[in-house]
Amino acid sequence: MNTKASNVIAAPHGMEAQQAELADRIARNIPGDGLHPSAVPGLSLIQASEPSLPLPTVYHPSLCVVVQGSKRALLGEDVFHYDALNYLVVSMSLPITGQILEATPQSPYLCLRIDIDPALVNDLLRQVPADRAPGRAGRAVFVGRTSPTLLDAVLRLVRLLDTPEEAAVLAPLATREIHYRVLTGELGERLRELCDVEGPSQRVARAIELIKQRYHEPLRIEQLAAAAHMSASSLHERFKAATAMTPLQYQKQLRLQEARRLMLVDGIEAAAASHRVGYESPSQFSREYRRLFGAPPRREVMAMRGPAG
Repeated sequence: MNTKASNVIAAPHGMEAQQAELADRIARNIPGDGLHPSAVPGLSLIQASEPSLPLPTVYHPSLCVVVQGSKRALLGEDVFHYDALNYLVVSMSLPITGQILEATPQSPYLCLRIDIDPALVNDLLRQVPADRAPGRAGRAVFVGRTSPTLLDAVLRLVRLLDTPEEAAVLAPLATREIHYRVLTGELGERLRELCDVEGPSQRVARAIELIKQRYHEPLRIEQLAAAAHMSASSLHERFKAATAMTPLQYQKQLRLQEARRLMLVDGIEAAAASHRVGYESPSQFSREYRRLFGAPPRREVMAMRGPAG
């Protein structure tokens, strides 16, 4: 028991050089705060120079490896903290509230987001035997302990930012190893369950894809259940277990997220945005928007755009 505890404590010291190099390479390849896609396919760089307020957004299937600072993700009543010692995995598209906790201009929050490829996971599953009986899949998001071997693969992927001509050949190799390290890590069975093509979690994922495609239309549970090849009651149970919300709540969050994007990015007025995402009542839209984002749509748009002139 003492040896195991000692190994856990010693591991961060062995990762300091890897994290220092990662931080240096991110700083050299990122133009400033925000999320920036990189020249390496499937790899995005994130920087923030100060803590943030809780911000609801949609997380897509990805692995988030923090190099500096810390963040938390809220899904329903569940809170997931991740930092330089712990990575976050999201295996389905989920409306999550994220909040950066530690960041300063001198030591900004730095994070790498690597897209998860379900086809690659399933290819690896044919080569990596299960070391335990399958359990009941929980949330489609989890936090695992970062290891030196995982960081080594991540570092080799990030080094390709400086040699983009090699990325087409070498990036798939590093990406494959990163998936392998997560799959064989302490919570690998969770990813195994969530990416099993014929498992209940992937049936829920098919229902999620249908909601994403038709979020602006009236939701029919029977249609979702048919797409997922599940009974309506089973879908409802599995859906809530994976996402911490019902299909109707999920659809509502997607609608509000898209309406917010239409207003802040495309400059569309609140009434038009609410109608475009499927709301028939502007007052209902305003109430639900305020409940999710903390301010009515008009006030938030004005605050984000700043004073005119």
